[in-house]
Formats: sequence, structure tokens, C-alpha cells
Amino acid sequence: MGTSGIVSLTTHLCSPSNSTSFPSPWPCPLLPQLRTSSRVLPLPRIRSSASSSSTTTSIPELTPDKLPTTSIDLSVTGGAYDFAKATISLTNELISSPKKVTLLRHGLSTWNAESRIQGSSDLSVLTEVGEEQAERCKKALENIYFDQCFASPISRAKQTAEIVWQGREKPLVYLDSLREIPLYHLEGMTNVDAKRIYPKEYTIWREDPANFIMNGRYPARDLWITARDCWKEMLLSPGESFLVVTHKSILRALVCTALGLDPERFRSIDINNGGLCVFNFNVRGEAMLKGLNMTAHMYSDHVYPG
Repeated sequence: MGTSGIVSLTTHLCSPSNSTSFPSPWPCPLLPQLRTSSRVLPLPRIRSSASSSSTTTSIPELTPDKLPTTSIDLSVTGGAYDFAKATISLTNELISSPKKVTLLRHGLSTWNAESRIQGSSDLSVLTEVGEEQAERCKKALENIYFDQCFASPISRAKQTAEIVWQGREKPLVYLDSLREIPLYHLEGMTNVDAKRIYPKEYTIWREDPANFIMNGRYPARDLWITARDCWKEMLLSPGESFLVVTHKSILRALVCTALGLDPERFRSIDINNGGLCVFNFNVRGEAMLKGLNMTAHMYSDHVYPG
């Protein structure tokens, strides 16, 4: 199977495989509102949808320390049963149910094509190629139900979200916390010019972004704070499956903060135009990375399972 651009990850309890597969579906079982009490929480009996008879299917009693993350037969897939304490909680409180969050970087923009530094500028828009990439993303995600789509209000991300979300019933939700990192007077400059005119600042930005300072601010460090706040806002929102459309730097911050990585790891993550990342969250707001920079749909007609 051609899987160029695919990286599928789990945090632990993985078994080796001789073949690469696309990320499995991400169903999240419905759970009642959980309290912080350690007592055992009985779940309601669920009527089987396979028969019109009165037969019911019992679900084992669970505690907040042992919660299901998937309905897949794990003895077959080798997936982790649970990921408690694998990462830190992004909410510091229980959320209403497990959630799946799919992150998407916008399509190719005019300043991407011209190798210009974009930052939070709103002057860069999708190219024709970028619009085609957004259409590919729409097709690739058509089988997945999303309760909400959160997007950056900056044009290149907003255009991508509008294309991908077209035909869905619910309105797009624009969050300022999904805006791209501000890079002040470097914005709009080509990388070549920025390196020539501001060699010290440019070099620090490229090689040591956590210590990059401009206008009295540390943009990468600020971005980490923004990313944590953004995660909390999204994870406490109603729904179980979210699509998020935004930019590379804030995506790096979202991925790293979910995994407990500091701003020093800013450049350890790369996400292509149209690339997808997928996280599962348990009710404690702890993350498991299921897919990183998935791009098979950019080079084929691949459609991800619902």
C-alpha cells in the first residue's frame, strides 16, 4: 500500500507490524458526566442496535482511572487499551466525554509559494494549488463526522476551512487563539532578505526559537501559552469529534503542548500544507497522538475512514 507522508503513532503498548496502515477509525464511546470521586461509576445499559428484540448489552463498570478509548478489538490491532497519565491533562478537570481532534494545516498560500515569512499577517491567501489541496482535504475527510470545526480567522486558514467545511450543517467557529505566531517586522520579507537584513534575529528564530525575542516578547513562548488555552477551550466545548484548521507554528505548539513538550522542541515537529494530525483525548483531558502530518490524501484519492 502506498502510504507516502503517513506517520501513525501511539504513545505506548504498541506491537510491531510488517506493514504500514492508515490510522484506524476513532469512535469515542458515550460516557455520562464524570465526577472526581474515585467510586465506581456504573454505565447505563445500552440496547443492541443489531436486533429489534429487547436484548441488552452490558458494559463493564469503569472508574475514571480505567476508561475505554476505542471499540476496536485491541487483541487484533495491538492498540493501547488506555493512556492514563501518558501525558498531562490539558484541562485540569474532567471533560464530558472522550474526544477526537483532527488538526489540519491550511493549503499552499501566496507567501508560502514566494518563500515569505507569514506570521500573523493577513495579506497571504490561498493559491490555486492551495485551493486544490483544500478540496483534497474535504474529499479525504468526507466520511468523518465532526461536531464542530474551529478555525483561525486569518485568510489562508479561513479559506481552507470554508472549502473543507462546505456542505456541513453547523457554522464554522473562528478562534483568535488559532491565529499564527506574530513575527512583527519580519512578516512579508522573503527568507533570503530577512537573513541578510536581520541576520542575528533571523538566525535565532531559525535555530533557537524558544529564545527568539522581538519587540520585548518571546513569540514562541507566548504561543505555548496560547496553545494550552486553546486546547482547554476546545476540549471543554460540547461534542466528541472536532476539526481544527490553522497554521504551522500554532499547530506545532498544539502538538507539543498535548505531548508535554517545551518550546525548545518547536522545530521537532513539521506539518505540511494540507497535513493532518489526529489526537484522542480521554475524560481527564490527556492526549494520545494517533497520526502526525498525514498527507496520503495529497498524493492520492485516499479517503480516511469514519
